[in-house]
Amino acid sequence: MIRVAAMWLRPVVLLGVLGTRGIVRTMCAQKEDWKKAASIYEFSAIDIDGNDVSLEKYRGYVCIIVNVSSKCKLTDVNYTQLTAMHTQYAEQGLRILAFPCNQFGSQEPGTEAEIKKFAKGYNAEFDLFSKIDVNNDTAHPLWKWMKEQPEGRGLMGNYIKWNFTKFLIDKNGEVVKRYAPKDEPFVSYFLFVSVPVCSSIYGKLRI
Repeated sequence: MIRVAAMWLRPVVLLGVLGTRGIVRTMCAQKEDWKKAASIYEFSAIDIDGNDVSLEKYRGYVCIIVNVSSKCKLTDVNYTQLTAMHTQYAEQGLRILAFPCNQFGSQEPGTEAEIKKFAKGYNAEFDLFSKIDVNNDTAHPLWKWMKEQPEGRGLMGNYIKWNFTKFLIDKNGEVVKRYAPKDEPFVSYFLFVSVPVCSSIYGKLRI
């Protein structure tokens, strides 16, 4: 009986090992090959609950990707407006991806559980991810990629200046605009999306 059980368990264990190796390979490829990516859909990230999320799920949506913090002077206006935008426009195809980051003045010191609780205080229902870095070699591959895109560079080159830097992503998963930390979400979004400054980009973004 023990021998039979061992034989039965062997392929299960092997499948588990192979599955783990596959996940590790995918993560390593993302870290090494981020420069080759054509869109955000080629990346994945860990959400606030520890789940590995493929950004393929956002295909066809307009996205705002932002680095957030809980203890910044810009926190209240950004959390308030991002929450309102999600509430009003999620059904029309807007998605907001918020990435906590502690690289700026150590203003996001809490655990994932504390960050999640803080966001709930604003009734935020947009997608919240686990804490990451957005600058230097330790930056998440997605953020490295966004900063290197033609429309993703800021006044300081590809360096993220502060909390609440926002990237606007079109329905093809491409960066079409980068906003500075002090650019309020509502104003930034509607100046670019609601006014058809560029018809080709506007067509991709309109929700």
